[in-house]
Amino acid sequence: MSRLRILADPDHLPALDRALVRSNPAAGLGPLDHPPRILLLYGSLRERSFSRLAVEEAARLLILFGAEVRIFDPSDLPLPDQVKGDDHPAVHELRQHALWSEGMVWCSPERHGQITGIMKAQIDHLPLEFGGMRPTQGRTLAVMQVSGGSQSFNAVNTLRLLGRWMRMFTIPNQSSIAMAFKEFDEAGRLNASSYYDRIVDVMEELVRFTVLTRGYV
Repeated sequence: MSRLRILADPDHLPALDRALVRSNPAAGLGPLDHPPRILLLYGSLRERSFSRLAVEEAARLLILFGAEVRIFDPSDLPLPDQVKGDDHPAVHELRQHALWSEGMVWCSPERHGQITGIMKAQIDHLPLEFGGMRPTQGRTLAVMQVSGGSQSFNAVNTLRLLGRWMRMFTIPNQSSIAMAFKEFDEAGRLNASSYYDRIVDVMEELVRFTVLTRGYV
């Protein structure tokens, strides 16, 4: 059983003005013998999870920019230390996806001024050292958040701190979507807006930094 989400309509980008983007933004920055491998994590289990919907939009853009993506579904992930030795299939799978990745996207809702427990649990299940390998060290990281209220940066600031602690290269750009319930249509697609344009910028930058730094860490 795979916990990877199947991305609907991966090539359908109705909010994107393709005339304004390059399909290969990392050209000339490093070897492109294989696509950049990006793992995307989101921080809500709601049926209509705006952090998941934002991650799906990011994944579609990453595919357009030449990346290979995996979106992890944390719905049966136990709490850290809930299972002895973290011996749980969801934990094992998450760690394998982290080892596979060369970069990550973390997107959390802001709840009580912070990231959610679901988001933190996933990060806490990624140890600094695992079987002689380091699942996060040297990976690139893009951070995003969604908010139910006005614009805020509490969640992305915390994710930056965690990325630094996990020895990751957190890119300068970031995304914060305010009043997310207004920004997605009934089909769960992000409307054309400055918020969407920012995610485009963030994913372009993530691909560039991933290609630029891989092989040197």
